[in-house]
Amino acid sequence: MEAIVYEEFGGPEVLRHTAGAAVPEPGPGEVRVKVAAVGVNPVDWKRRYGWVEEFYPTTFPAVPGLEFAGTVDRLGEGVTGLAVGDEVLGWTKTGAYAEYAIADIVVPKPAGLSWETAASLPVAGETAQRVLDLLGVRAGETLFLHGAAGVVGSVGVQLAVAAGVTVVGSASESNHAYLRELGAIPVAYGDGLADRVRAAAPDGVDAVFDAAGHGVLPVAIELLGGGGPGGEAPATERKERKEREERKERIVTIADVEAEKYGIVFSGSLGDPEAVRAGLTAHARGAAAGTLSVRLADTLPLKEAARVQELSESGHVRGKLILIP
Repeated sequence: MEAIVYEEFGGPEVLRHTAGAAVPEPGPGEVRVKVAAVGVNPVDWKRRYGWVEEFYPTTFPAVPGLEFAGTVDRLGEGVTGLAVGDEVLGWTKTGAYAEYAIADIVVPKPAGLSWETAASLPVAGETAQRVLDLLGVRAGETLFLHGAAGVVGSVGVQLAVAAGVTVVGSASESNHAYLRELGAIPVAYGDGLADRVRAAAPDGVDAVFDAAGHGVLPVAIELLGGGGPGGEAPATERKERKEREERKERIVTIADVEAEKYGIVFSGSLGDPEAVRAGLTAHARGAAAGTLSVRLADTLPLKEAARVQELSESGHVRGKLILIP
């Protein structure tokens, strides 16, 4: 089958396009899918560099890619509720940059939902929902979402706004109109970010979702009144410090690997499979109904995978990149 394979960590040059990869076979509880579209994510090139082995350990030779949309081609033992020929979207266990992929987390693709949009939903939807759940944001609260115009960030904005949360989102000024369309209050990146967030949310923010990294965690801690020195302190100061540390629990990053240094939660692992399926089903239905959108940047053939990962790594792409086997 056609696939993209790499056998060592490194830059985009380690990716090799082949037409002779072995077709995988589904095991118990798994399905094989003929892939129609592949969603490209920053984690794809971070895995290629070997930067996220703690969350996504690699066995070589490896096929990149986590998310896909396609048609069920073969059922493994014990699979129920699915049939060969069903159109699905979900998460792959064997790599999505391929003509065929094995999966055990799939949901039906709604009629009328394009392959490209379907393939863009699993990672962004699951990640955004997982972080919002960890933060526990609820109606009436204010969320600061750093990197709000990215794919995960924009889905997070929409889910939060739909739940009655006020969202202040950081992005480059060229993306501010887009954020307003999604229902967020935009602020610009860069020096003075904390002051701009305070101006946009004069009553303060209740939680911070870092979807972009770039050293924003000290700003997040400042906005929530966290931090403070260690050591012995009077009882009143210790109480205040405890409260500050508790407020830091309402900061979650998916992008800053130095999170532990600041006492911040780094969320990078897939949640409970049943919850993932339920969320993906809801997001797919929302996308089909037009209540949830993902901005698509470009669609290219699978053989262009190295170039597409370079584009993703550049950080200058607006929207989702899709590969087509």
